[in-house]
Amino acid sequence: MKKYKRYFLTSESVTEGHPDKVADLISDSILDACLEQDRNSRVAVETMLSNNKVTVAGQITSDATVDIENIIRKTLKKVGYTDKETNMDYRTCDIDINITKQSNDIAIGVDTGGAGDQGVMFGYATDESEDYMPYPISLAHRLAKKLAEVRKSGEIPYLMSDGKVQVTIEYLNDLPFRIDTILISAQHSANVDLETLQRDILQKVIAKVVDADMVDVETKFFINPTGRFVVGGAVADTGLTGRKIIVDTYGGCAKHGGGAFSGKDATKVDRSAAYMLRHIAKNIVANGLARRCEIQMSYGIGLNEPLSIYIDCFGTNRIPEGLIIKIIKEKFDLTPRGIIEYLKLKEPIYSKTTNYGHFGRNEFTWEEFVQI
Repeated sequence: MKKYKRYFLTSESVTEGHPDKVADLISDSILDACLEQDRNSRVAVETMLSNNKVTVAGQITSDATVDIENIIRKTLKKVGYTDKETNMDYRTCDIDINITKQSNDIAIGVDTGGAGDQGVMFGYATDESEDYMPYPISLAHRLAKKLAEVRKSGEIPYLMSDGKVQVTIEYLNDLPFRIDTILISAQHSANVDLETLQRDILQKVIAKVVDADMVDVETKFFINPTGRFVVGGAVADTGLTGRKIIVDTYGGCAKHGGGAFSGKDATKVDRSAAYMLRHIAKNIVANGLARRCEIQMSYGIGLNEPLSIYIDCFGTNRIPEGLIIKIIKEKFDLTPRGIIEYLKLKEPIYSKTTNYGHFGRNEFTWEEFVQI
């Protein structure tokens, strides 16, 4: 008798009004503003939002002159933070800025092309989705993005900017088999009833995004299961830069080294090496060398070359994994400076990465196809 491998995987995404994502966007908008004036800017900025106050702290070494308060208020306005009772008011919120310069001890190693930090990074790709991402996080991002679209277009006019999406997929023999559960919590104005909201999200968000053949009679839909979500944003929950690292990457379907992305320039290998490893893993799969691929690298602060490279193709590789590592080393410059130049990471593109995942979106250099 044939045995079937059956399991469930869950991933979440959040909308751009989620306070953690607002914090990420502020940090990356400051980074972009510095890079627009000085491509060699060194930036490591953290943001915290709580109630009606924004705190920005970190290190910036740059020839750029940046109005950080103005960036903060414009970003808050952009994401719909216009009411101190339900999210935050960009016009009246308190702003605390505590910025210093990068430590000279770190700069010594970075100036010579070395890594701006130590740590481990992962890259992952799978052929189970067109974007070479795990299906649960790919679908969760598409639903979260659609939730934002119907809010901005006025198609669902009572929606507000905070929200979460959670998707559970049933796998059979390591392939997505069916959608088991979709959970959406969407912030809304006080004057809408739950039945209307549930109907609108089901018809105008879920039905427009999900693959119909992945839904069956047992698929469960939960829409605002608490019954009310009027107060949200930074009033309901403190937001911090780097607190959605699983949303940013592979939705928990692959390993994570622990380093956040937002607010960091590309000399920080937490960001640049993770982008490079996604690029390599995606192209290993896209070139047919494996159906799934996870790569780990480690770096030492101030050192040029990675300290280690590990690859796991989960038995799907068509050539030995040792040979794939050899190909990687021959084809790609894995030094921090080489990664920055290859992926063009001195450009002010980082605020675009903040929402709906850093991976699986073809607008970025690390998602480009190359022949291996």
